[in-house]
Amino acid sequence: MQGVRLVAESNFSFAFKKPQTTNGSPFRNQLQRFIAFTLAILIATGCVKGQENSGKDKAARTKIPAPDLVGGSAWLNTSKPISLKDLKGKIVLLDFWTLCCINCIHTLPDLEKLEKKWGKELVVIGVHSPKFDNEKSTASIRKALLRYEVAHPVVNDSERKIWESYGIESWPTLVLIDPDGNFVARGAGEGLYDAVDEAISELVKKHRASGTLNEAPLKFQLETEKTQNFLKFPGKVITDQPGKQLFIADSTNHRIVCSTPEGQVLWTAGTGKSGSTDGTFQTASFNDPQGMAWVGEMDGDKLLVADRKNHTIRQLDLIKKTVTTIAGTGKQGQDRRSGGPGLKVGLNSPWDLWLEGTKVYVAMAGHHQIWVLDLPTKNIIPYAGSGRETLMDGELPRSCFAQPSGLTSDGKNLFVADSETSSVRSVPIVQGEGSPMVSTLVGTHLFKFGDKDGIGDEVLLQHALGVTWLKDKIYVADTYNNKLKTIDPKTRLCQTFMEGFQEPGGIWANNGLLYVADTNAHRIVVIDPASKKMKAVNISPAP
Repeated sequence: MQGVRLVAESNFSFAFKKPQTTNGSPFRNQLQRFIAFTLAILIATGCVKGQENSGKDKAARTKIPAPDLVGGSAWLNTSKPISLKDLKGKIVLLDFWTLCCINCIHTLPDLEKLEKKWGKELVVIGVHSPKFDNEKSTASIRKALLRYEVAHPVVNDSERKIWESYGIESWPTLVLIDPDGNFVARGAGEGLYDAVDEAISELVKKHRASGTLNEAPLKFQLETEKTQNFLKFPGKVITDQPGKQLFIADSTNHRIVCSTPEGQVLWTAGTGKSGSTDGTFQTASFNDPQGMAWVGEMDGDKLLVADRKNHTIRQLDLIKKTVTTIAGTGKQGQDRRSGGPGLKVGLNSPWDLWLEGTKVYVAMAGHHQIWVLDLPTKNIIPYAGSGRETLMDGELPRSCFAQPSGLTSDGKNLFVADSETSSVRSVPIVQGEGSPMVSTLVGTHLFKFGDKDGIGDEVLLQHALGVTWLKDKIYVADTYNNKLKTIDPKTRLCQTFMEGFQEPGGIWANNGLLYVADTNAHRIVVIDPASKKMKAVNISPAP
């Protein structure tokens, strides 16, 4: 999430640094990261001599034991705490992460691939070192493991003691340890799969030959959750314009659910298993779908979906009951400066959508930008944000966001839940005189957060993921504070509206009512703002 550092863990260290930024990886070149990590491995294992040692390679081969994994407050996905001594003979990959971080989320599929490929030789251990206060909670981490389907042990490093013992500086950081318990290399940021995979391959060859590799598979006791709910971690909810249909991103069930306001399921789209296949509602597949936009009669009754983990925007034809991809290549994009025909442009974790006229604004969380998709032409281009992960107001291309995850509008301005800065931003979409400028309603900094009502800069939110516009106010799903709050965009007054939620990720207003995706409670609730009466929508299939 901030800084860049790749080093070999030996007496000779190879360092790769880029100009300091507050983000995890937007300006890093994947090839450079691969080369740096690979050289670090070669130096640490003595395959390449350190320059300052000239002909002496003894220091280059010095073995440094990795510190044990002590200091955590709890262990998850395992029946007992794990020591590096318990893993002797195994190659160990430590993943220092935090559940809010988009770069960490992007790393999880790479870890899953490594676990499947090296199931007998490798053990991955997640070290959850939190950014936000809410992330210190073992219960929150447990929910995140279930939501992201993480299948390896994780230690709650709530006070960052393990983080400090390993000298970690940024999220995500991977640390590779050999079967003897010694450091091999360390790398920060995304895009290290190839280098780590190659390093594991070399370690397997070396330690298999020496007889120090334990190839007996290990099984761990994974977290489970008993729930009778039809939904599983719903990320977002919207309605059609008449308010007769609820569209729910049933995110961890990898499907879209449509129900009546009373909860009777009308249809579902998606097989229920992660995938990226177009086709009929029954055969198509999604991967962690999030924000949606109902196009309605303008384009023949269609629903657009931000298919987050597939890095695509999908279109559901509600008449033909088919799913097609209209933007994204299916691979994570790296280009933040240009756009073009939707199906030729790589997207990066689109998290929410907002329809305004014939344009669909996209909260491109992975790029830390707002993009816009033109429906008639299906072209998609950057709209606001430079791609640098921080909070900075100003002209559209010079402004900066940090993992924007929720969108709404009053018809003139787009309001953005900028989650990593715990802020709500205003982005003009109706052009006036002069250059359009991004401004901040509440929130001040990437690392300033909390739970405080007030006016403007004195307000503190905590990783807000959702916003909606109702009667001249912005209603905010203040996710990590488990609350709903209101913001007056004219006065910047922020007040707590309701409490008692479990990390709500989405909020929507229609016909004077609020609909909330109470994500970690696996439910949708409807609220009458006037009376503050709330009831859960009993989502159930038709008999």
